[in-house]
Amino acid sequence: MLKYFSADWVFPVSSPPIKNGVVAVAPNGEIKEVLAEEDYLNLDLEIIKYQGAIVPGFINTHCHLELSHMLGQIPEQTGLVEFVQHIIKSRNGDASLIDLAMQKADQQMIDNGIVAVGDISNQITSKKVKEKSKVYYHTFIEALGFNPERADTILEHLKEIKQDFKPLPATIVPHAPYTVSPQLFELIRQEAEKTNAFISVHNQETIDENVFFESKTGGFLKLYEFLGMDIAFFDPTNKTSLKTWLPYIKKQKTLLVHNTVTNKADIEFAKQSDANLYWCLCPQANLYIENALPDVDLLMDEKVNITLGTDSLASNHQLNILSEMLTLQKYKQVPFEKLLSWATINGAAFLELDQKLGTIEVGKSPGLNRIQLGENFEIESDLVIRLI
Repeated sequence: MLKYFSADWVFPVSSPPIKNGVVAVAPNGEIKEVLAEEDYLNLDLEIIKYQGAIVPGFINTHCHLELSHMLGQIPEQTGLVEFVQHIIKSRNGDASLIDLAMQKADQQMIDNGIVAVGDISNQITSKKVKEKSKVYYHTFIEALGFNPERADTILEHLKEIKQDFKPLPATIVPHAPYTVSPQLFELIRQEAEKTNAFISVHNQETIDENVFFESKTGGFLKLYEFLGMDIAFFDPTNKTSLKTWLPYIKKQKTLLVHNTVTNKADIEFAKQSDANLYWCLCPQANLYIENALPDVDLLMDEKVNITLGTDSLASNHQLNILSEMLTLQKYKQVPFEKLLSWATINGAAFLELDQKLGTIEVGKSPGLNRIQLGENFEIESDLVIRLI
């Protein structure tokens, strides 16, 4: 038996918003009809009517579920170098507490209307939670290895973790250019090409990242000292981070995460590279760590593919894509419909789930969320009511 959901506005995303629209949903969550007011006025339908707006389920393209136990443990606005040191010191702990924190974080995402997640993992610990979850997870198994001599050993270890994650979908990805050698980048690219896998990489999260590649100076030297790593083998490239690492991936579909200090020249270079790129924004994590936000106007002007992420509870107070949208609306005045496309269909397209998720269309099962909008479609709060 179909359920008919209606609200002041229905946002299919794939088409203009429908005032007083109705969405007919089968028991399995599949959309059977999307109706305008004139289409159903004379029909005898039992319609569940809500105030606010109905939107598709949200897609979180960047999370670290296995860091959920670190909620509130790291001071805010320390800068990335100190933040990374805190992560290294604190990421291990009691296995049962870590597992419980992941379960709570997973449930929080479900409650906040998130239906699919691109999740970073360094180990197998999150598999049990993901297997039982209502959320679709694609796991990015993260490579860290700046010393070129260890590239082969690291890749073999990550291939074992990927095997352990089966049957869940997973791919091996680089953490960031300052933690992955060119040799390891090349091995990851070769591995991805075998199955045409998409990958993810942290990109230009801080000025220190660019400075390190341009001149081998800045705060990252303290990070390598903290790690006890001799980087005498590394020669600066005299280029920004993105211009240094992007040629390593060729044309592989890639998610660039954070992009806090990415500039126009970087984006123009990226466009000329002919790579299949998506640009993920995690604004609350950027404010938490660096107290800075990417040049969102520039990214919009350049018409790049943008998605949204929450990052982890180590760098955020909650896992809520609508809250990320609200932050971008507040600080960057991004129009709601653009934010919604970033939070739904763009993320679904990157994760190759757009045949099922991301828009309210007949034949899809995107999930339905109810949110509150004011005049001019301004987000009034980050409260999400998950309808299906």
